[in-house]
Amino acid sequence: MQDRIPFEVSKTESFYDKLSEWIGDLFYDILPEAGFELRDEQIFMAFQLEKAFKDKKIMFAEAGVGTGKTIVYLLYAIMYARYTNRPAIIACADETLIEQLVKKEGDIAKLEKVLGLNMDVRLAKSRDQYLCLKKLDYVRHEDFNDDIAGIYEELPDFVHSDGSMQRFERYGDRRDYPTLSDDTWGKINWDMVQDCFSCEKRHRCGLTLNRDFYRHAKDLIICSHDFYMEHVWTKESRKREGQLPLLPDHSSVVFDEGHLLEYAAQKALSYRFTDSTLETLLTRLMENEVREKTLYTIEEALLDNDKFFSAISQYSVPSEGSEKQMITMNPSLIRYGTTLLNRLQAIEEELVFESEMYVINEYDLKIVEEYLEQITYSLSLFLKEMNGITWFEEKGYERTLVIMPKMVEEVMRDEVFVQKKPFIFSSATLSNQKKFDYIANSLGIKEYLSFSVDSPFDYQEKMEVYMPKFNNSMEAKIDYCINKIVQSEGRALILLNNQNELKSLKQRLSGSVPYPVYFEGDEEISTLVSKFQNEEHAILCTIHLWEGLDIPGRSLENVLIFSLPFPPNDPVFTAKRNGVANPFEEVDLPYMLLRLRQGIGRLIRSENDRGSVHIMLDEDIDSALLQKIKDVLPTEALEV
Repeated sequence: MQDRIPFEVSKTESFYDKLSEWIGDLFYDILPEAGFELRDEQIFMAFQLEKAFKDKKIMFAEAGVGTGKTIVYLLYAIMYARYTNRPAIIACADETLIEQLVKKEGDIAKLEKVLGLNMDVRLAKSRDQYLCLKKLDYVRHEDFNDDIAGIYEELPDFVHSDGSMQRFERYGDRRDYPTLSDDTWGKINWDMVQDCFSCEKRHRCGLTLNRDFYRHAKDLIICSHDFYMEHVWTKESRKREGQLPLLPDHSSVVFDEGHLLEYAAQKALSYRFTDSTLETLLTRLMENEVREKTLYTIEEALLDNDKFFSAISQYSVPSEGSEKQMITMNPSLIRYGTTLLNRLQAIEEELVFESEMYVINEYDLKIVEEYLEQITYSLSLFLKEMNGITWFEEKGYERTLVIMPKMVEEVMRDEVFVQKKPFIFSSATLSNQKKFDYIANSLGIKEYLSFSVDSPFDYQEKMEVYMPKFNNSMEAKIDYCINKIVQSEGRALILLNNQNELKSLKQRLSGSVPYPVYFEGDEEISTLVSKFQNEEHAILCTIHLWEGLDIPGRSLENVLIFSLPFPPNDPVFTAKRNGVANPFEEVDLPYMLLRLRQGIGRLIRSENDRGSVHIMLDEDIDSALLQKIKDVLPTEALEV
């Protein structure tokens, strides 16, 4: 342990005292000499975090843009990991951001270079970020194209071998296919329908090899909030099935952009019932030598499954700006759902008899029974109209019913925060009027440490904010964007709220400006970010990078916010609105203002940055709303 810690700790000395001395030397001497800016706010944050790590406490660390909070929590997390001989977990807001920490221009690379530390940092990505060999085989034969053929031909030799694997290499990460569009990737990546447990390619699978790799990290494992929550909710069931938990035992957890954790927790607790999953499950069951009665019940269930999902599709309405469709609980829908539930329960009873006759492989039977139990439970919750949030998703030929709990605080309290270890929430936007009660209560946190520090930047000097108004004209907005992009010679980030805005911008912007334009979804996201950062005159158009994007320097001098980032009218936010007295004031407005602050925060990332922010407004915007927007701006808005 001692040779991995860059300072001496004798047997009579406290690790925390020596760590505090080392941190002080870093911020006052070593980092400034290496060209880092000395910031009082960063130093204050560092000594606040010391308390959380020393006493193994939960801490809300609210630090404004430019504080350098990432470097602070990285230093503590890595040193604590080495002290305890267990890796730290850094959980980012979503999958699009986890590559940001390990990019060659990122904070980890900078610290490694300055401190001479060789940090063992590994990424733990969600399953849909990996190639599925079975889907690749299917698409290769059914929907042949050069991209798919190239991916197949580049697979390592051991993937095609039947012998034992003497040597293997990791492969199949979304990052390995940077030029592939999200649509094409969706045809060959892992999805919910895949049954990895019974897959004959399992031990040659890229997902399996990558998972084995990150589990052996010594310093940091970087994942998304979603992935960390999936680990929490599945670790006990995975142990029962003889599998390892998704993440190894770890020393501490940092939730970067921690204000977004509640939704990730809700999402992880949700039940997803997809029509094709049940169809695949039951069809596989029919391939066994089951009794005629069982066979008949399965055939009827397949018909009932199709009728139920057709009814959901009929009684669901699309939500503006969201893939989540609102479901109307029509009597016909309830009748079809009840029929399917009864049929599935009958199959569960039949399987008891089938197991006694040993006509189904015991392992396959266990998988089928477990899936059926999950499906019948989620279906029963839906039919009871539980105190939760339900919606319908339809992507291509796949139809999915989702049931999400409204409140997660009890489970979070009992399953996560009961652990005696440091949990750090880091964000520029954690508090409400300098109080942390709202986020603490929503996550079941009773005791915590907290602090707030403002941004060190002089925004009046560095940033100009414009708020042009438009008469509900998409064309006029795009014309404005083109004009401002030309003025800044590219160097622009355009923040959008939904796919419709992205599609409209893509149709007009491509070929309209003499600079490279990158659109989220056309390639792997971290590849697009890297291109944007390294090509000084480029433009990046994105829906998901309102938070976490860190592009200091001349590559980003112009942030264009295409519309106010109000939450979508989908089932999740509809439920939130229904649960409060004043939906606009208590749900829509706080969400929009927080996201707006995050978007504006993309512009000034270092002391030398300069630039402009353009917030596009409706011509008839309410004067009270306009004032609330002005109140959260870091500098006074200029007339357009």
